[in-house]
Amino acid sequence: MNKNIFRRKPLMTLAIVILIAGRLAFVVFDSKASAGAAGAEPAPAFTRQGERITVPEHSPLRQRLAVQTVAALDAAHALELPAQVEADPARTVNIVPPVAGKVLELKVGLGDRVRKGQLLLVMTSGDFAQASAELQKTRDALQLAKRALERQRGVQQAGAGAAKDLEQAESAYVQAQAEFASADTRLKSLSAGGASAADRSGQRLNLVAPNAGSITELAVSAGQSANDTNAVLMTIANLENVWITANVPENMLSSIKKGQAASISLPAYPGERLQGKVSFVSDVLQADTRRALVRISVPNADGRFKPNMFANVSFAVAQAAAPAVPPSALLMNNENTTVFVEVAPWTFVRRAIETGSQEDGSVRIQSGLQAGERVVTKGGVLLND
Repeated sequence: MNKNIFRRKPLMTLAIVILIAGRLAFVVFDSKASAGAAGAEPAPAFTRQGERITVPEHSPLRQRLAVQTVAALDAAHALELPAQVEADPARTVNIVPPVAGKVLELKVGLGDRVRKGQLLLVMTSGDFAQASAELQKTRDALQLAKRALERQRGVQQAGAGAAKDLEQAESAYVQAQAEFASADTRLKSLSAGGASAADRSGQRLNLVAPNAGSITELAVSAGQSANDTNAVLMTIANLENVWITANVPENMLSSIKKGQAASISLPAYPGERLQGKVSFVSDVLQADTRRALVRISVPNADGRFKPNMFANVSFAVAQAAAPAVPPSALLMNNENTTVFVEVAPWTFVRRAIETGSQEDGSVRIQSGLQAGERVVTKGGVLLND
Protein backbone atom coordinates (compact mmCIF):
# COMPACT_ATOMS: atom_id res chain seq x y z
CA MET A 1 0.00 0.00 0.00
CA ASN A 2 2.67 2.43 1.03
CA LYS A 3 4.74 1.40 -1.94
CA ASN A 4 1.90 2.24 -4.36
CA ILE A 5 1.54 5.65 -2.83
CA PHE A 6 5.22 6.38 -3.26
CA ARG A 7 5.06 5.22 -6.86
CA ARG A 8 2.10 7.56 -7.73
CA LYS A 9 3.61 10.75 -6.25
CA PRO A 10 6.28 11.20 -8.90
CA LEU A 11 3.71 10.77 -11.66
CA MET A 12 1.35 13.35 -10.12
CA THR A 13 4.18 15.81 -9.59
CA LEU A 14 5.28 15.43 -13.20
CA ALA A 15 1.72 16.03 -14.45
CA ILE A 16 1.41 19.14 -12.35
CA VAL A 17 4.71 20.51 -13.63
CA ILE A 18 3.72 19.86 -17.25
CA LEU A 19 0.37 21.62 -16.72
CA ILE A 20 1.99 24.69 -15.16
CA ALA A 21 4.60 24.89 -17.91
CA GLY A 22 1.92 24.74 -20.61
CA ARG A 23 -0.05 27.49 -18.94
CA LEU A 24 2.99 29.72 -18.70
CA ALA A 25 3.80 29.14 -22.37
CA PHE A 26 0.28 30.15 -23.41
CA VAL A 27 0.46 33.32 -21.30
CA VAL A 28 3.84 34.28 -22.80
CA PHE A 29 2.65 33.62 -26.36
CA ASP A 30 -0.55 35.59 -25.78
CA SER A 31 1.41 38.52 -24.32
CA LYS A 32 3.77 38.61 -27.30
CA ALA A 33 0.84 38.54 -29.70
CA SER A 34 -0.87 41.36 -27.85
CA ALA A 35 2.34 43.37 -27.74
CA GLY A 36 2.86 42.85 -31.48
CA ALA A 37 -0.68 44.00 -32.25
CA ALA A 38 -0.33 47.10 -30.05
CA GLY A 39 2.99 48.11 -31.65
CA ALA A 40 1.66 48.07 -35.29
CA GLU A 41 1.51 51.71 -36.76
CA PRO A 42 -1.43 52.88 -38.94
CA ALA A 43 -0.82 53.84 -42.58
CA PRO A 44 0.28 57.55 -42.86
CA ALA A 45 -2.17 60.19 -44.23
CA PHE A 46 0.65 61.63 -46.36
CA THR A 47 4.39 61.29 -46.77
CA ARG A 48 7.02 63.96 -47.18
CA GLN A 49 10.15 63.88 -49.29
CA GLY A 50 11.88 67.21 -49.02
CA GLU A 51 9.33 69.84 -50.07
CA ARG A 52 7.09 67.33 -51.84
CA ILE A 53 4.05 66.01 -49.99
CA THR A 54 2.43 62.86 -51.39
CA VAL A 55 -1.03 61.58 -50.40
CA PRO A 56 -1.02 57.71 -50.74
CA GLU A 57 -3.70 55.91 -52.67
CA HIS A 58 -5.65 54.65 -49.64
CA SER A 59 -5.17 57.81 -47.52
CA PRO A 60 -8.43 59.25 -46.13
CA LEU A 61 -7.13 62.70 -47.12
CA ARG A 62 -8.01 62.02 -50.74
CA GLN A 63 -11.68 62.30 -49.78
CA ARG A 64 -11.14 65.57 -47.93
CA LEU A 65 -8.97 67.46 -50.42
CA ALA A 66 -10.27 69.39 -53.44
CA VAL A 67 -7.91 70.31 -56.27
CA GLN A 68 -8.79 72.93 -58.91
CA THR A 69 -7.15 74.37 -62.01
CA VAL A 70 -6.10 78.02 -61.73
CA ALA A 71 -8.20 80.17 -64.10
CA ALA A 72 -7.38 83.56 -65.65
CA LEU A 73 -9.61 86.41 -64.42
CA ASP A 74 -10.06 89.48 -66.63
CA ALA A 75 -13.08 91.05 -64.91
CA ALA A 76 -12.95 94.77 -64.14
CA HIS A 77 -11.98 95.71 -60.60
CA ALA A 78 -14.67 97.49 -58.58
CA LEU A 79 -13.17 100.55 -56.87
CA GLU A 80 -15.67 101.64 -54.18
CA LEU A 81 -15.31 105.04 -52.52
CA PRO A 82 -17.40 107.19 -50.14
CA ALA A 83 -19.36 110.09 -51.62
CA GLN A 84 -22.14 112.55 -50.86
CA VAL A 85 -24.99 114.30 -52.65
CA GLU A 86 -24.39 117.93 -53.65
CA ALA A 87 -26.34 120.56 -55.51
CA ASP A 88 -25.12 121.21 -59.05
CA PRO A 89 -22.94 124.36 -58.79
CA ALA A 90 -24.08 125.44 -62.25
CA ARG A 91 -27.69 125.47 -61.00
CA THR A 92 -27.05 127.19 -57.67
CA VAL A 93 -27.49 130.96 -57.16
CA ASN A 94 -26.54 133.06 -54.14
CA ILE A 95 -28.84 136.05 -53.56
CA VAL A 96 -26.97 139.12 -52.27
CA PRO A 97 -28.34 142.64 -51.67
CA PRO A 98 -27.62 144.83 -54.71
CA VAL A 99 -27.44 147.91 -52.44
CA ALA A 100 -27.21 148.55 -48.73
CA GLY A 101 -30.58 148.75 -47.04
CA LYS A 102 -33.06 147.12 -44.70
CA VAL A 103 -35.29 144.10 -45.21
CA LEU A 104 -38.93 145.08 -44.87
CA GLU A 105 -40.63 141.79 -45.80
CA LEU A 106 -39.41 138.20 -46.25
CA LYS A 107 -41.64 136.27 -48.64
CA VAL A 108 -40.01 132.78 -48.52
CA GLY A 109 -38.72 130.31 -45.95
CA LEU A 110 -35.95 127.74 -45.75
CA GLY A 111 -36.77 124.70 -47.90
CA ASP A 112 -39.45 126.47 -49.95
CA ARG A 113 -39.59 125.82 -53.67
CA VAL A 114 -39.75 128.97 -55.78
CA ARG A 115 -40.39 129.65 -59.45
CA LYS A 116 -38.45 132.00 -61.67
CA GLY A 117 -39.52 135.63 -61.08
CA GLN A 118 -41.17 134.90 -57.72
CA LEU A 119 -40.83 137.68 -55.11
CA LEU A 120 -38.28 136.74 -52.43
CA LEU A 121 -38.06 139.82 -50.23
CA VAL A 122 -38.73 143.57 -50.11
CA MET A 123 -36.08 146.08 -49.08
CA THR A 124 -35.83 149.80 -48.58
CA SER A 125 -32.65 151.58 -49.63
CA GLY A 126 -31.46 155.16 -50.01
CA ASP A 127 -29.22 154.17 -52.92
CA PHE A 128 -32.16 152.58 -54.69
CA ALA A 129 -34.29 155.67 -54.11
CA GLN A 130 -31.53 157.82 -55.60
CA ALA A 131 -31.29 155.54 -58.64
CA SER A 132 -35.07 155.76 -59.11
CA ALA A 133 -34.94 159.57 -58.92
CA GLU A 134 -32.09 159.62 -61.44
CA LEU A 135 -34.14 157.53 -63.83
CA GLN A 136 -37.10 159.89 -63.54
CA LYS A 137 -34.81 162.89 -64.09
CA THR A 138 -33.22 161.44 -67.23
CA ARG A 139 -36.63 160.41 -68.55
CA ASP A 140 -37.90 164.00 -68.27
CA ALA A 141 -34.70 165.32 -69.86
CA LEU A 142 -35.10 162.89 -72.75
CA GLN A 143 -38.67 163.98 -73.39
CA LEU A 144 -37.61 167.63 -73.31
CA ALA A 145 -34.72 167.04 -75.74
CA LYS A 146 -37.06 165.14 -78.06
CA ARG A 147 -39.56 168.03 -78.19
CA ALA A 148 -36.75 170.54 -78.78
CA LEU A 149 -35.41 168.46 -81.65
CA GLU A 150 -38.87 168.19 -83.24
CA ARG A 151 -39.35 172.02 -83.05
CA GLN A 152 -35.93 172.67 -84.53
CA ARG A 153 -36.63 170.32 -87.42
CA GLY A 154 -39.91 172.18 -88.09
CA VAL A 155 -38.11 175.52 -88.14
CA GLN A 156 -35.42 174.10 -90.40
CA GLN A 157 -38.02 172.80 -92.85
CA ALA A 158 -39.60 176.30 -92.96
CA GLY A 159 -36.20 177.72 -93.93
CA ALA A 160 -35.89 179.97 -90.93
CA GLY A 161 -33.47 178.08 -88.74
CA ALA A 162 -29.70 177.79 -88.74
CA ALA A 163 -28.02 174.44 -89.39
CA LYS A 164 -25.99 174.64 -86.18
CA ASP A 165 -29.17 174.93 -84.09
CA LEU A 166 -30.44 171.66 -85.56
CA GLU A 167 -27.12 169.96 -84.87
CA GLN A 168 -27.16 171.11 -81.26
CA ALA A 169 -30.71 169.82 -80.82
CA GLU A 170 -29.78 166.44 -82.29
CA SER A 171 -26.69 166.23 -80.04
CA ALA A 172 -28.70 167.10 -76.95
CA TYR A 173 -31.26 164.41 -77.81
CA VAL A 174 -28.55 161.74 -78.24
CA GLN A 175 -26.97 162.64 -74.90
CA ALA A 176 -30.38 162.53 -73.19
CA GLN A 177 -30.99 159.03 -74.66
CA ALA A 178 -27.63 157.78 -73.35
CA GLU A 179 -28.20 159.16 -69.85
CA PHE A 180 -31.68 157.66 -69.69
CA ALA A 181 -30.43 154.25 -70.84
CA SER A 182 -27.66 154.31 -68.21
CA ALA A 183 -30.06 155.25 -65.41
CA ASP A 184 -32.58 152.64 -66.52
CA THR A 185 -29.95 149.90 -66.65
CA ARG A 186 -28.67 150.76 -63.19
CA LEU A 187 -32.13 150.71 -61.68
CA LYS A 188 -32.95 147.37 -63.27
CA SER A 189 -29.72 145.83 -62.01
CA LEU A 190 -30.43 147.08 -58.50
CA SER A 191 -34.01 145.85 -58.45
CA ALA A 192 -33.16 142.45 -59.93
CA GLY A 193 -36.08 142.72 -62.33
CA GLY A 194 -37.30 146.26 -61.70
CA ALA A 195 -39.59 147.92 -59.20
CA SER A 196 -43.25 147.09 -59.42
CA ALA A 197 -45.82 149.64 -60.56
CA ALA A 198 -46.64 150.48 -56.96
CA ASP A 199 -42.99 151.19 -56.18
CA ARG A 200 -42.08 153.75 -58.81
CA SER A 201 -41.28 156.20 -56.05
CA GLY A 202 -38.17 154.13 -55.32
CA GLN A 203 -39.09 153.53 -51.69
CA ARG A 204 -39.29 149.70 -52.04
CA LEU A 205 -36.81 147.36 -53.71
CA ASN A 206 -38.18 143.96 -54.75
CA LEU A 207 -35.76 141.03 -55.08
CA VAL A 208 -37.12 138.18 -57.22
CA ALA A 209 -35.86 134.67 -57.95
CA PRO A 210 -33.54 134.55 -60.99
CA ASN A 211 -34.40 130.88 -61.56
CA ALA A 212 -36.55 128.10 -60.19
CA GLY A 213 -35.32 125.94 -57.32
CA SER A 214 -35.35 125.37 -53.57
CA ILE A 215 -34.19 127.68 -50.78
CA THR A 216 -31.29 125.65 -49.41
CA GLU A 217 -29.79 128.40 -47.23
CA LEU A 218 -31.41 131.40 -45.55
CA ALA A 219 -29.46 134.01 -43.58
CA VAL A 220 -31.88 136.94 -43.32
CA SER A 221 -35.12 137.88 -41.58
CA ALA A 222 -37.61 140.74 -41.74
CA GLY A 223 -36.33 143.91 -40.09
CA GLN A 224 -32.68 142.96 -40.54
CA SER A 225 -30.20 145.43 -41.99
CA ALA A 226 -28.38 144.31 -45.12
CA ASN A 227 -25.46 146.71 -45.37
CA ASP A 228 -22.87 144.25 -46.72
CA THR A 229 -23.45 143.86 -50.44
CA ASN A 230 -21.21 140.73 -50.45
CA ALA A 231 -23.13 138.88 -47.73
CA VAL A 232 -25.37 136.06 -49.02
CA LEU A 233 -28.98 136.51 -47.98
CA MET A 234 -30.20 133.15 -49.30
CA THR A 235 -29.24 130.39 -51.73
CA ILE A 236 -31.49 128.96 -54.43
CA ALA A 237 -30.51 125.55 -55.79
CA ASN A 238 -32.22 123.83 -58.67
CA LEU A 239 -32.21 120.17 -57.60
CA GLU A 240 -33.68 118.63 -60.74
CA ASN A 241 -30.14 117.36 -61.33
CA VAL A 242 -27.67 116.78 -58.49
CA TRP A 243 -24.04 115.79 -58.15
CA ILE A 244 -22.83 112.61 -56.50
CA THR A 245 -19.36 113.70 -55.42
CA ALA A 246 -16.75 111.06 -54.56
CA ASN A 247 -13.41 111.72 -52.87
CA VAL A 248 -10.71 109.82 -54.77
CA PRO A 249 -7.24 109.31 -53.21
CA GLU A 250 -4.39 110.53 -55.36
CA ASN A 251 -2.92 107.03 -55.76
CA MET A 252 -6.21 105.88 -57.36
CA LEU A 253 -6.86 108.96 -59.46
CA SER A 254 -5.22 107.52 -62.58
CA SER A 255 -8.00 104.87 -62.71
CA ILE A 256 -10.81 107.45 -63.00
CA LYS A 257 -11.59 109.16 -66.30
CA LYS A 258 -14.32 111.52 -67.49
CA GLY A 259 -17.18 109.53 -69.04
CA GLN A 260 -16.32 106.39 -67.04
CA ALA A 261 -19.25 104.27 -65.82
CA ALA A 262 -20.10 104.39 -62.13
CA SER A 263 -22.55 102.55 -59.88
CA ILE A 264 -24.09 104.48 -56.98
CA SER A 265 -25.76 103.30 -53.77
CA LEU A 266 -27.18 105.35 -50.88
CA PRO A 267 -27.82 104.24 -47.29
CA ALA A 268 -31.14 106.09 -47.51
CA TYR A 269 -32.35 103.64 -50.17
CA PRO A 270 -30.85 100.22 -49.35
CA GLY A 271 -30.89 97.65 -52.12
CA GLU A 272 -31.11 100.25 -54.90
CA ARG A 273 -28.26 101.02 -57.30
CA LEU A 274 -28.05 103.89 -59.78
CA GLN A 275 -25.97 103.95 -62.92
CA GLY A 276 -24.19 107.07 -64.08
CA LYS A 277 -21.07 108.43 -65.75
CA VAL A 278 -18.27 110.62 -64.46
CA SER A 279 -19.00 114.22 -65.46
CA PHE A 280 -16.10 115.99 -63.78
CA VAL A 281 -12.66 115.15 -62.38
CA SER A 282 -11.03 117.93 -60.38
CA ASP A 283 -7.65 119.15 -61.58
CA VAL A 284 -6.67 120.14 -58.04
CA LEU A 285 -6.39 117.97 -54.92
CA GLN A 286 -7.97 119.12 -51.68
CA ALA A 287 -5.16 120.35 -49.46
CA ASP A 288 -6.49 118.80 -46.24
CA THR A 289 -7.43 115.32 -47.52
CA ARG A 290 -5.11 114.89 -50.52
CA ARG A 291 -8.11 113.70 -52.51
CA ALA A 292 -9.67 114.81 -55.78
CA LEU A 293 -13.37 115.50 -56.26
CA VAL A 294 -15.06 113.31 -58.86
CA ARG A 295 -18.67 114.15 -59.72
CA ILE A 296 -21.44 112.12 -61.37
CA SER A 297 -24.56 113.94 -62.55
CA VAL A 298 -27.81 112.21 -61.53
CA PRO A 299 -31.43 113.18 -62.48
CA ASN A 300 -33.50 114.15 -59.43
CA ALA A 301 -36.88 115.24 -60.75
CA ASP A 302 -38.68 113.56 -57.82
CA GLY A 303 -36.38 115.17 -55.24
CA ARG A 304 -35.33 111.91 -53.60
CA PHE A 305 -31.67 112.86 -53.40
CA LYS A 306 -31.07 115.54 -50.79
CA PRO A 307 -27.85 117.56 -50.62
CA ASN A 308 -25.42 116.19 -47.97
CA MET A 309 -26.83 112.65 -48.13
CA PHE A 310 -24.14 109.95 -47.81
CA ALA A 311 -23.49 107.68 -50.80
CA ASN A 312 -21.04 105.08 -52.12
CA VAL A 313 -19.71 105.10 -55.67
CA SER A 314 -18.24 102.04 -57.38
CA PHE A 315 -16.04 102.59 -60.43
CA ALA A 316 -15.33 99.76 -62.88
CA VAL A 317 -11.55 99.79 -63.38
CA ALA A 318 -10.29 97.68 -66.28
CA GLN A 319 -7.50 95.22 -65.43
CA ALA A 320 -5.26 92.86 -67.36
CA ALA A 321 -6.03 89.14 -67.13
CA ALA A 322 -4.42 87.49 -64.09
CA PRO A 323 -4.58 84.04 -62.44
CA ALA A 324 -7.21 83.75 -59.71
CA VAL A 325 -8.06 81.21 -57.00
CA PRO A 326 -10.85 80.87 -54.42
CA PRO A 327 -10.09 82.41 -51.01
CA SER A 328 -10.25 78.91 -49.47
CA ALA A 329 -7.01 78.01 -51.29
CA LEU A 330 -4.99 80.61 -49.39
CA LEU A 331 -3.02 79.54 -46.32
CA MET A 332 -0.90 81.59 -43.96
CA ASN A 333 2.64 80.36 -43.37
CA ASN A 334 4.44 82.65 -40.93
CA GLU A 335 4.06 86.05 -42.63
CA ASN A 336 3.58 84.66 -46.16
CA THR A 337 0.44 83.74 -48.05
CA THR A 338 0.85 80.28 -49.59
CA VAL A 339 -0.99 77.64 -51.61
CA PHE A 340 -0.36 73.94 -52.21
CA VAL A 341 0.43 73.35 -55.89
CA GLU A 342 0.00 69.91 -57.45
CA VAL A 343 3.28 69.00 -59.20
CA ALA A 344 2.30 65.37 -59.85
CA PRO A 345 -0.89 63.37 -59.26
CA TRP A 346 -1.60 63.72 -55.52
CA THR A 347 1.81 65.24 -54.91
CA PHE A 348 1.93 68.84 -53.69
CA VAL A 349 4.46 71.57 -52.96
CA ARG A 350 3.84 74.64 -50.80
CA ARG A 351 4.43 77.88 -52.71
CA ALA A 352 4.42 81.51 -51.52
CA ILE A 353 2.30 83.90 -53.59
CA GLU A 354 1.40 87.59 -53.70
CA THR A 355 -2.31 88.37 -53.79
CA GLY A 356 -4.22 91.28 -55.32
CA SER A 357 -7.85 92.37 -55.25
CA GLN A 358 -10.83 90.07 -54.74
CA GLU A 359 -13.42 89.94 -57.53
CA ASP A 360 -16.62 87.85 -57.70
CA GLY A 361 -15.46 85.34 -55.09
CA SER A 362 -11.95 84.91 -56.52
CA VAL A 363 -8.62 86.40 -55.44
CA ARG A 364 -6.33 87.74 -58.15
CA ILE A 365 -2.74 86.46 -57.92
CA GLN A 366 -0.05 89.01 -58.73
CA SER A 367 2.89 86.61 -58.57
CA GLY A 368 3.70 83.01 -57.70
CA LEU A 369 1.08 81.19 -59.83
CA GLN A 370 0.27 80.74 -63.49
CA ALA A 371 -3.07 80.05 -65.11
CA GLY A 372 -3.45 76.30 -65.80
CA GLU A 373 -1.64 75.12 -62.67
CA ARG A 374 -3.58 73.07 -60.14
CA VAL A 375 -3.89 74.03 -56.48
CA VAL A 376 -5.58 72.64 -53.39
CA THR A 377 -8.74 74.69 -52.83
CA LYS A 378 -10.21 72.74 -49.91
CA GLY A 379 -8.56 70.96 -46.99
CA GLY A 380 -5.09 72.38 -47.59
CA VAL A 381 -4.66 73.00 -43.87
CA LEU A 382 -4.62 69.19 -43.40
CA LEU A 383 -1.31 69.03 -45.28
CA ASN A 384 0.43 71.24 -42.71
CA ASP A 385 2.97 69.54 -40.47
